[in-house]
Amino acid sequence: MKRGIHPTYKPSRIECACGNVVETYSTQGDFKVDICSACHPFYTGKQKLIDSAGRIDRFNRKYGRVAKKAQDKKAAEASATK
Repeated sequence: MKRGIHPTYKPSRIECACGNVVETYSTQGDFKVDICSACHPFYTGKQKLIDSAGRIDRFNRKYGRVAKKAQDKKAAEASATK
């Protein structure tokens, strides 16, 4: 490795909004984050920060009619060929 071109790698303290503190090493120094593995819904199994209500309903409203028309068309073709 060349000398003098690499950033300094020093101890850092990462603080989360939930109060969790992680001691590690970084080139950035100390910093704060909004969400960490202690409070993220994927790791905790709880849905407390992410609002996903209505997404499925919006999808069905937008694409449900198209899928239903295609399904009805296939059923009509199948009954016509019998």
